[in-house]
Amino acid sequence: MASRSILWFRRDLRIGDNPALNAALAAADEIVPVFILEPKLMKEMGTKRAAYLSDSLRALDQSLGGNLNVIAGDPIKVLTELKKQYQANSIHISAEYEPTGAARDAAVEAAGIELTRTGSPYAVAPSRVRKPSDGTAYKVYTPFYRAWLVHGWRAPATTPKKIPTVKVDPANKAIPDAPWPAGVIKSQAGEAAAIARFKVFKKNSLSNYDESRNLAAIDGTSKMSAHLSFGEIHPRSLLADLGDSAAHDVYRKEIAWREFYADVLFHNQHTETDYYAPQFAKMRYDKPGAQFKAWCEGKTGFPFVDAAMRQLLSEGWMHNRTRMVVASFLVKDLHLEWQLGERFFKEHLIDYDVASNAHGWQWTAGSGTDASPYYRVFNPIEQGKRFDPDGDYVRRYIPELSHIAGVKVQEPWDQSDGYKNQYPKRIVDHALERVESLARLEEIKASKPGP
Repeated sequence: MASRSILWFRRDLRIGDNPALNAALAAADEIVPVFILEPKLMKEMGTKRAAYLSDSLRALDQSLGGNLNVIAGDPIKVLTELKKQYQANSIHISAEYEPTGAARDAAVEAAGIELTRTGSPYAVAPSRVRKPSDGTAYKVYTPFYRAWLVHGWRAPATTPKKIPTVKVDPANKAIPDAPWPAGVIKSQAGEAAAIARFKVFKKNSLSNYDESRNLAAIDGTSKMSAHLSFGEIHPRSLLADLGDSAAHDVYRKEIAWREFYADVLFHNQHTETDYYAPQFAKMRYDKPGAQFKAWCEGKTGFPFVDAAMRQLLSEGWMHNRTRMVVASFLVKDLHLEWQLGERFFKEHLIDYDVASNAHGWQWTAGSGTDASPYYRVFNPIEQGKRFDPDGDYVRRYIPELSHIAGVKVQEPWDQSDGYKNQYPKRIVDHALERVESLARLEEIKASKPGP
């Protein structure tokens, strides 16, 4: 009888540059590939992300000759039964570092199931980059980035020419039928889609990424975030194509931000939902009400903010520049806690990543790793003028303002017909709320937050 190993897919839904797949193949004559639909994780997953996962699993299944096991249940029970059914001699995984995944794997091992870890979702796994002076973790991005470059990463793993898989039992083929929500633009999922998209980005936008990445109206970003979140492509594969130009360096730094936040969360696991700088928990915050609802629906009366929120609702994605603007607006104009926005993003983002989401929010809220945090208050009007100077982004998502040409769309209140299509009036006065926000900062005397 042929020897068999189990490959448990999680955040690595691909066959290329997948060290865990290669390790599973090296350990046996054939593999039993499986994805486990864990009830808790599936329950917490937003409808857009669930639809994307369904499509991604179908793409992976096709790459594996239609032999991907997709089983709903507790991992301990599923793996125990699979190992017995196929007399598998090993179970292979890509290592997890975020709190939920790491705890789940520890529970599996505590139940007596041995897991062989090979690789991770990162070019440099969390905890690998440390200060040479004392071996502690970095708390600031720039020195982390320099050390991350020095540490370096392996070349992409080879893609196997042949993947011998055990024929799947039809009873173990429970790929969820998760339709895309009505009105939501479908995102292309899967490894092939990731590779194709990156080729388009390299051809059209990478060479001037440093200049175009902040312009919300154009297709100037790689849009690799969802593919990275599901592991349809590995960051090593993206880094391998980068040179030394300013544009390539800026893109490399964006990948490093993802790895920095993963490292910060690994060393500070409470910061998934709690404050990195604890004194900010003492700040005066307002209770969510009508203004929070307006923010969620893209009806704050600030065009750049509303366009971004409507993009999130209709696409499950939001431009990185506008993520910072809407986050600043929630925390510093509406005086609401960052966790409200973090949870809303978790519900709607297809590219949701626990570390990037939590610490991206904390960076803007001022309670995170930023060296000069809370004093930065994004002006939603000036941000719109600067990063959507022709108003194309706003008009794309706010049909009520489609009649206003050019940059004037950023200030409809200055147009005689600005509200003729019932676009909502501004819910706050930004100038006043900025002053209020800084006053609340003084109350907790947090000029320099520390972990």
